[in-house]
Amino acid sequence: MQFGEKELKEILISTVVLAFAFRNFLPFDAGILGNMTIAFLVVGINFLAHELIGHKLFAQRLGAEAEYRMWPMGLLLAVVGSFVGFVFAAPGAVYFNPVVRGRFAFTVHRFTDKDVAIVSLAGPAVNIVLGVLFFAASFFALPDIFKFAAYISFFMAFFNLIPFPPLDGSKVIKWSLPIWAVSIAVAAVGYLLL
Repeated sequence: MQFGEKELKEILISTVVLAFAFRNFLPFDAGILGNMTIAFLVVGINFLAHELIGHKLFAQRLGAEAEYRMWPMGLLLAVVGSFVGFVFAAPGAVYFNPVVRGRFAFTVHRFTDKDVAIVSLAGPAVNIVLGVLFFAASFFALPDIFKFAAYISFFMAFFNLIPFPPLDGSKVIKWSLPIWAVSIAVAAVGYLLL
């Protein structure tokens, strides 16, 4: 994966703002600095995995140029919402352009609804896998931190699978209602059990 300077800056800003928004949801108090550090690590892992491993990597594997862009209004909604007990976790998105650069020319591959759905589902799927791994880890060490990490993982998967544009769920449901239904059900069960 390649990153531009602007993209890296926007990823860092989005990660810090999301960590700030989620800091009050820790099930324990580690102090101001401790809460922010734990939230930064947990949210950072989930957010970066969702956007970069899920969306960006999958889009690039399908031959598209892909780049993360923050959404300032989404960042503001995340912070404001955190003060009333709900984080609107839509800090930005990976935008992809299905233009494949050849050595001597550009070729265009038009993405089908399935291609778009696969890229869209990849982010929440990564969060679901992380949720399961974090939950399993909570039985062996740092149970409060790993359960919090699992909670954030399943929350991010569930939230992003809500079927309203521009969220991922709107693209998945357009392609396959059964796959969307199974995905959001798994995310919801993990989220509600934690």
